[in-house]
Amino acid sequence: MEEFAAYSHAITSLALWSLISLVLGMLSTIGRTPENRCACGHPKRDYSNIVYRRSRAFANAIEMSGPFIGATVAAILIGVAPFWVNVLASVFIVSRIVMAAIHIGTEIQPARSVAWMIGWICVIALAIMTISAAIF
Repeated sequence: MEEFAAYSHAITSLALWSLISLVLGMLSTIGRTPENRCACGHPKRDYSNIVYRRSRAFANAIEMSGPFIGATVAAILIGVAPFWVNVLASVFIVSRIVMAAIHIGTEIQPARSVAWMIGWICVIALAIMTISAAIF
């Protein structure tokens, strides 16, 4: 699979994203009790409660999984410049780790939004570069 060697950072980022999502999923279950759950089983909306923040961090990670994986794999398969694919996938991972730490550890909404936006921009850039490579 020599043709994919140039994308090693991006491929590693995909594997790391799997591990990060699994860890966040595990963390999202810690501390759930009947008292802090809604009838649907999810924690009650309360950002001062770490159980709720862990649950939201996991849900947010799952929501971003499809776009990140899709854009990254598509960019690799169509042959977008490995440098940019690797940089954007790596920055995405770092931004998501920072976002999860902020989301779980604090109630600082603006910092969480900045970290989220950085990851979102990385995914958008990967998708645009992939579409450009397909058209031109």
